[in-house]
Amino acid sequence: MTAADQLRAEGRREGHAEGLLDLLASKFGEVPERVDVFVRGADVARLRIWNARVLAAETLDEVFAE
Repeated sequence: MTAADQLRAEGRREGHAEGLLDLLASKFGEVPERVDVFVRGADVARLRIWNARVLAAETLDEVFAE
């Protein structure tokens, strides 16, 4: 993977994280810092799973349940 590819991948991951944080804030209100840090540290595959869960979740805990 080239440096440019790595930068694009990191940009996509950050975009997914920002999008999820926006969804969480819209649905549940202010997102706790611990959740913000957790989301920003996740990989794209995990972020996609959580994004899909936001639709049906009634709590933040349901979004992140394993």
